[in-house]
Order: sequence, then C-alpha cells, then structure tokens
Amino acid sequence: MNKVVARFKDGRVLKGVALDLDPNKPFFHLRPPEGGKPQDIRLDDLKAVFFVRSFEGDSARDEDRTPDPEDPRGRGATTMSLTFEDGEVVVGMSIRYPPNKPFFYIVPVDARSNNIRVLINQSAVKSMESLA
Repeated sequence: MNKVVARFKDGRVLKGVALDLDPNKPFFHLRPPEGGKPQDIRLDDLKAVFFVRSFEGDSARDEDRTPDPEDPRGRGATTMSLTFEDGEVVVGMSIRYPPNKPFFYIVPVDARSNNIRVLINQSAVKSMESLA
C-alpha cells in the first residue's frame, strides 16, 4: 500500500492510499486514509503525486536541496529543480533528464524527507533545469 498526497493543478489536495497507480494509465483509485470507497483520480488533473511516509509530514522542516555525495540514490541521477505553474519549486533527482514521458518520477534530494518519491505531471511544470 502506498500512502500518497495527490496535488491537483487547481490547488485541491487529497490524501489516501493509491491502489493501482500506473503513470501509463489515465487514472487510478485513491482510498481515503480512514477507509471507505475509493475515488477515481485522473492523472491529467494532477500536478503531482507525493508518495509519503506519513500524511502529517512536517511543514516546518527545511529540506536539504544539495545532494549528499554518499547517498546511493544519487548514482547515475541528475539533480533537477522543477518549478510548477503555481510557483512551487521542488528539487529532486531523476535517472532520466530531461524526461521523455508526460509523467516521470523524482526522488527528493533530502533522504530524510517525508516524501519518498514524487510522480510529476510534466504538463504542470513551468520550467525545469539540471543542477548538475
């Protein structure tokens, strides 16, 4: 089970468990954290899907934006900065830069981040640049 926070292009946020998320399919089902009936979520409507350790997170935490050279997750990856259409900036690492598909994954530079990985909708990205 993957705990996720689905952030929509229109600003809405839904939290829950992703049951069948596949970036090659147009939608997935999201079950609310408290249980109940899953909702259909269209990937095209999303800005990003954040796979999280906890739903609460820590909004006061200032995440590292500089890769640790000892972090094995960075081997072969490009560190990139993404600016979404709404102005949010995310720094992460990806094996493929620039991405060649509409949806792509990044992992946060900070290994202690509440985010484990993030599925990015390229159509919601205003700009991206390699920090390498």
